Amino acid sequence: MNTIFAVLLVFVGCCSNVVFLELLVREFPGCGNIVTFAQFAFIALEGFVFETNFGRKKPAIPISNYVIMVTMFFTVSVINNYALNFNIAMPLHMIFRSGSLIANMILGIVILKKRYSMSKYLSIVMVSLGIFICTIMSARQVKTVSEGSEEQDVHAFLHWLLGIAMLTFALLMSARMGIFQETLYKKYGKHSKEALFYNHCLPLPGFLLLSSDIYNHGVLFSQSTPVDVPVIGQAVPIMWLYLLMNVITQYLCIRGVFILTTECASLTVTLVVTLRKFMSLIISILYFNNPFTAWHWLGTAVVFLGTLIYTEVWTSVRGALRGTAELKDKKSE
Repeated sequence: MNTIFAVLLVFVGCCSNVVFLELLVREFPGCGNIVTFAQFAFIALEGFVFETNFGRKKPAIPISNYVIMVTMFFTVSVINNYALNFNIAMPLHMIFRSGSLIANMILGIVILKKRYSMSKYLSIVMVSLGIFICTIMSARQVKTVSEGSEEQDVHAFLHWLLGIAMLTFALLMSARMGIFQETLYKKYGKHSKEALFYNHCLPLPGFLLLSSDIYNHGVLFSQSTPVDVPVIGQAVPIMWLYLLMNVITQYLCIRGVFILTTECASLTVTLVVTLRKFMSLIISILYFNNPFTAWHWLGTAVVFLGTLIYTEVWTSVRGALRGTAELKDKKSE
């Protein structure tokens, strides 16, 4: 029952979160900082109360290690959100971040001296090819959508290239953080909920550097169209309502993944998260009418097929079917 509940949390929470994020970004493309701050503050408050018991519980992993992890985590979160300001469409944003397998494998080979099977290398080539197709097609759309002068077209394209560079850097930094986290867990044991709290609590002072941007978007949110909320009996600016729902669904998403990691094998977790990404992508395309050509569909299919090959889901399915068949044969005897 815990596994089923966790899968529901992941799909409902993460997919809904993408919808509310796009509703926010479409109205105010530069609102990534206030969204990130709200998510961090909410999860940090929840962890302070329920994980650290109002600060009375000491961390199992030294704080100095969390500071390093948090620096990387904060950088990745801010850059990923800020990249949306640079002509990066939400579907491309999601597809690009699906390339974490590539970054993890490259850094695993370089830093941890790992070696992988041929199927793993094939999957990485497929994921890389899929992202390349989607990126090239999006680059062509950036060129054709602009209706200004040639100078404006070049500026828009360079703007987009900067966004791609930011996503690439965040991808590699995220992979490096994963490797660092893996080494910490091997040394001190798994403390996922503790790490979740410190990853969201320690970066909060860093948002002081972004305080003017957060405040300005808070003012803009307050000026948005008010809608009646029957629960509280008064009208609330719709952007604040979207932000609240984004924060709640983000929490549900993270909690679902956390439960999965404690209840299921890593293969199952990876498969569920991959399918969730695909579902979020489909919702973004259909609900928001995002531009998506046949080439984008091809690139997306290649990305997710490569991801499934990486998780060796086909081998697991064949093994499960073989085990079921053997069980039936024994019963028939």
